[in-house]
Amino acid sequence: MTEESRRAVHQATDVSLESGEVLPLLATAYTTLGELNEERSNAVLVLHGYTTGPAMLFPGSNAAEGSWSGLIGPGRAIDTERYFVICPNMLGSSYGSTGPGSIDPRTGRIYGITFPRITMGDIVAAQARMLDSLGIERLAAVAGPSFGAMQAFAWATRYPKRVARVVAAVGAPYRPQGVPRAREVLAQLERDPAWERGRYQAGALIGTLTQMRIATLERYGIEAELAARFPDPTRRRHEIERLAGEWARQFDPGALVTLARALEAFDVRPQLARMRAPLLYVLSRSDKTFPPTLARELAPLFDAARVSWKYVELASDKGHLASGADSELWADELADFMRTPPLPARADGLGESVQR
Repeated sequence: MTEESRRAVHQATDVSLESGEVLPLLATAYTTLGELNEERSNAVLVLHGYTTGPAMLFPGSNAAEGSWSGLIGPGRAIDTERYFVICPNMLGSSYGSTGPGSIDPRTGRIYGITFPRITMGDIVAAQARMLDSLGIERLAAVAGPSFGAMQAFAWATRYPKRVARVVAAVGAPYRPQGVPRAREVLAQLERDPAWERGRYQAGALIGTLTQMRIATLERYGIEAELAARFPDPTRRRHEIERLAGEWARQFDPGALVTLARALEAFDVRPQLARMRAPLLYVLSRSDKTFPPTLARELAPLFDAARVSWKYVELASDKGHLASGADSELWADELADFMRTPPLPARADGLGESVQR
């Protein structure tokens, strides 16, 4: 954390979910950078990925999508001398917000597998409540990588009047085939006896989580990201194992299932016409999870929905980590996007895409 960062928690009680279930207590932990102006008009909501948290804002964070510290801060593309950055830990995650690793106040035990099924709608609704508590009605931008990009699309279609700009990196407005399904994640956890049919103890399954994290990091492009700092393959392997073990000691296994389930029904392609904000869409040429073919697939949908959008394709070898690990490849485009008044917006689309 830096000296200018602040951490807080917003709490709500008896919150109804889209499933019809009720959470007796819903806590949303969040970190902020910069200052909210008197008009409360300079807030930027930065949303993290599947297994990350607000630490993505800072250098050296153990973020599977890469730290965004190269994009956010004083004088950077999202300039914290101008903008008030808010990064909430999403509902169902493991870094301070209510999730499967939280204590169920009705039983005194962690929720585990009994945690209610949540949706993307529930996740962004919790964030909207948190912003309401701060008196923030409209956001200067909503931005994020991976699962964070998917949340950004959810925000743009669910709360179109509250969003002035959308920055979606290495993600999509739906769950593509490359994203693991909840049943696949659950099957890996169930092979560990410590899972105990979803009634696991806090701190259990560290060995299984470490191996799952190693596989995820390798799929995301960690070898290329670490190659310069750890040219020796053995030392590089040790660093990957260290990162994976550090994450496994912090992340709740049930959150992996809960958040994967939240993505199962996520698909806002039919709602794209609700978007009012211009979109900066960023993909990585080497990303196997959200490949650049998505841009060509989505282009006619964005255009048909009359979305004003610009596409940046990163010529990076760092796969899914590229938006953070190679942030310099698109920082200027992001800075320009943040400086451009959202109205009138340009409809550059794929035809005017920028490759970096």
